[in-house]
Order: sequence, then C-alpha cells, then structure tokens
Amino acid sequence: MVKTVLKIFHREISGLHEAAYLLAFFAIMSQILGLIRDRLLAYSFGASSTLDIYYAAFRIPDFIFVTVASIVSISVLVPFLIEKLDQGAVLGKKFIDNIFSFFFILIFGVSLLAYFLMPYLVPLIFSGLNETDKMSELITIARILLLSPVFLGLSNFFASITQVYRRFLIYGLSPLFYNIGIIIGILFFYPIFGLKGLVFGVILGAIFHFSIQIPFVRKQGLIPRFSFSIDYAEIRRVVFLSVPRTITLGIHQIGLIFLISIASRMTEGSISVFNFSLNLQSVPLSIIGVSYSIAAFPTLSRLFSSGQRDNFLRQIIVSSRHIIFWSIPVSVLFIVLRAQIVRTILGAGKFSWEDTRLTAAALALFTISIVAQSMVLLFVRGYYAMGNTKKPLFTGLFSGAMIILFSFILIAIFNNFPMFRYFIESLLRVDDISGTAVLMLPLGYSLALVANCVLLGIYFHRDFPDFFKAIAKTLFQSFSASIIMGFAAYLSLNIFDNIFNLNTLIGIFSQGLFSGLVGIFALILTLKLLKSREADEIWKTMHKKIWKAKPISPDVQEL
Repeated sequence: MVKTVLKIFHREISGLHEAAYLLAFFAIMSQILGLIRDRLLAYSFGASSTLDIYYAAFRIPDFIFVTVASIVSISVLVPFLIEKLDQGAVLGKKFIDNIFSFFFILIFGVSLLAYFLMPYLVPLIFSGLNETDKMSELITIARILLLSPVFLGLSNFFASITQVYRRFLIYGLSPLFYNIGIIIGILFFYPIFGLKGLVFGVILGAIFHFSIQIPFVRKQGLIPRFSFSIDYAEIRRVVFLSVPRTITLGIHQIGLIFLISIASRMTEGSISVFNFSLNLQSVPLSIIGVSYSIAAFPTLSRLFSSGQRDNFLRQIIVSSRHIIFWSIPVSVLFIVLRAQIVRTILGAGKFSWEDTRLTAAALALFTISIVAQSMVLLFVRGYYAMGNTKKPLFTGLFSGAMIILFSFILIAIFNNFPMFRYFIESLLRVDDISGTAVLMLPLGYSLALVANCVLLGIYFHRDFPDFFKAIAKTLFQSFSASIIMGFAAYLSLNIFDNIFNLNTLIGIFSQGLFSGLVGIFALILTLKLLKSREADEIWKTMHKKIWKAKPISPDVQEL
C-alpha cells in the first residue's frame, strides 16, 4: 500500500496541460484549506486589531523568505540543476551539497540578525500599531515566524530537485500540508497558547511543507550534506543569476510592507481587510497563473537551452492562451459575485456585514489585475528560462515603485477630492460605511501590476514579434464571452434575490452559486458560438483522463 502511494506521488508528468491541471487541482485543494483557515480567523477575530497584529507579524519573515530564499528558488536553480545532472550524478550531487551549505549558513545568519533587530524594525514599520497594547506581542510572534523562511527556503531547495524530475504531484501537495498546519494551530494551539498558538501552527505547516519533499529526494540519492568547504565559484554563478530576481521580489515585498504600514495607520481592521481580500484574489491566481507558469518552466528551460527557439515561443503562446482563457472569466465572475463570495467564505462569528462589504470591495479592486498578474508570472519565468534576468529586474523595480506611488497618490486624491471618493464608494456600494480609504491600497496595487504586465508584454513583443498576434483571437473571444457571462450573472442575482433568503448562509451561497452557473452557461454557449480553440483543447485534455494518460512530451504533442 505504501509503495503504491509513493509510486503515485513520484510519477513523472510531462504534458503541459496535464501538469498544469494537476497543479491547478492541488492549488484548488490548498486554496480551499486556505479559505477554511481564513474563515476560522474571521469567525474568531473579525477585522480586528488582534488580526491586524497577526498579519503584520508575517511581513518581515516573508521579506526574508522571498529575498534570501530566492537563491534556491525553482526559477533560479532548475536550469543549473538540469545542466549539472545532465553532466552526471556525481557533479549534480556535488552542486546540490554546495548550494545547500551556502544557503543554510545565509538563511540562518539573516534570520538570527533579524531576531535581534526585530524590536527596532517592527515599531518603525508599523508605527500605526504603537498605540495598541500589543506591540510587544507583535515583536514576539514576528520573531517566532523567523523559523518559517528557514523551513520554506529548504522546501524550495528540495522542490527545485523534484521539479527537474517533473514530480509535480509532490510540489502540488506541499502548500496543502502548509495550510493544514495553520488550521491545526487555529483549532488546537490557539486555545492553549493564544496568539502565539496561531504562529506555532504556521511553523508546523512550514515543517510539513518541507518534509513532504524529502522521500523523493532521498530516493534519488540527492539528500544534501552540509559542509563548510564551499565552492564559491559555483555560488557566484547562481547568485549572479538570482540577485536580479532577489531584488525584484524584494521590491515587491517592500511594496506590500509599505501598503500594510499605511493600513496600520488607518481604522482598526484595515490590515485584516487588506489581507483577507489579497488572500481571496490569490485563489484564481494560484490555480491559473501559478499552475501554468510552473508547469511550463522546466520545459521552457530545456527548449531554450537546446536552441529550440520556435518551440520555446510556441510553449509560451500555448500557456498564454490558456491563462487568458481562464483568467478573464474568473475575474469577471469574482467582481460580479464578490459580496456572495466574501460572505459565504468569511461571513461568520465576529466578521460583520460591514467587514464583508469592505472586503468585497477590496477584492473587486484586486481582481481587476488577476490576468495581468498571471501573465507577469509567465513572462518572468520565460525570461528566467532564457537566462535573462535584467528585464524582469527592471520591470520589477518599476512595479514596486508604482505600487508605492499609485497608492500614495490615490490616498491623497481620495482624502482631498470628495467627488472621487463618492464615485469609488458608490461604484463599490460602500458609501455608508467607514474605513473606505483602505480601498486605495488594492487599487494602487492592481494599477501597478497592470502597468508591469504592459511593460513586460512590450519587451516580450520586441523579442518575439509574433507573440501578440498569436494570442489576439483568444483575448478577444475570452473577453467578449466574459462580458456576456458577467451580464447574465448580474441579472441573475436580482432574480435569485427574490427566491432565496439572503439573511442565511445557505441563501447567500445559493444566490451566488446559481447566478454563477447561469453566467457560466452563457460563457460556454458564447465560446461555442465563437468556436474557441482553447475550449476544444481543454475538452480533449479532460477526455483523455489525465490521471491515466501516458506521459507525453509537450514539445511536440501540446504545441
């Protein structure tokens, strides 16, 4: 039985759509657990100062993770690992040992330094929380969370190895177990240890995330050994490639820290509203954008390194068409059904109707950039597969600066121009509640990510002039069908409003569900009339029963 389970976990998956759908399936499962996690937090705390402190505590550890741990990220290490393992197992193992030793020293040293600096950094960054009596608790739990980047960084390192061998099932399971750990913390640790118990759950989840990678890596004989004898020539090659990515991710995290810092100076619960809506918009982003970009990356690296430029472009085009095909309808559906989504998922216990409406409005503003965020993920991985880190670096710096600039300008306009404020509040139907200034944060974030996508798209078009021509039809069909879908879903909301009791969870869920189904039916019908190529490809992929299909190379069959 155990051998059978391990065989399933260790199965190689080569097809682009098969890998993407598998990753999407586990992304859905992980996001479901993430939504359960958020519902438990909303039920227990609502949009409160306690939850503001919990979310704020993640920012510095997260910054360390996305910067320091980017050295061993999949995007950086996979091309190197492919190169070394193709040269022989001995060279591959030596390279793995070398990178592991350097990374462990680095992540441990940075985390230790952050531990001692935390009493100075936290009050400086989150000065809006200084008026609460929980600043010392925020510092304590932020210190505990420093264990998270260590375990998640090691997990990323091992995941790079599993990605080289295309073991997407293992990779897909990791975030699922991460959320299980957090839920355990909410249900079992919090009643015993208080807010620290929530953080213990996060650390447990990070350990789960790391541990699930170990059996396959051990089976391949690639478990790294620590050594102080480090080959810095190899390290320089990796660091040289990773530094631009580190700066890119670091700037993005600085942007998020800036937004959370601003939220800490707004009304109580603003950080919670921002994080809840950010987590909700990450559901479609993880299922679509992340799944396709991750599934495509190993193949993109191999194609470009072997000089198959035309096949590389076709792989990018296939991934782009399907990202666009899925992302636009989902974005429109999220915007139309935002209140039903938020109330169904988070609307319980201390999470009030005002919290629901404000979070739903923030979700709508985040959602307008889902397509752009998904395409950015693919463009960036495409450039990393090409060994080009300068363009993602430049656009990342541009995006981070725009996040800060747009948010600052929008808040100033919102506070000083009543007409603009009235327009936003009326459009999102939050004109009768307080704390609406927080909505400028997701709006600024989305505008910056759209600008980032446009800039990356321009660069990519210059490198591959046929790219936009190849995806134009999909863009038109998906957008047109999505507008019709959104209109049908919106009209259905008014119809089902008179059928279901919206004062109950079942009533709100049913209204959203059936309105969404009507919209999806309109979408499918429109796509069929437009003879959508992507719809046919998806049907064929599902019809082949991807769980039983014989693995095939996407280089030929999927392009």
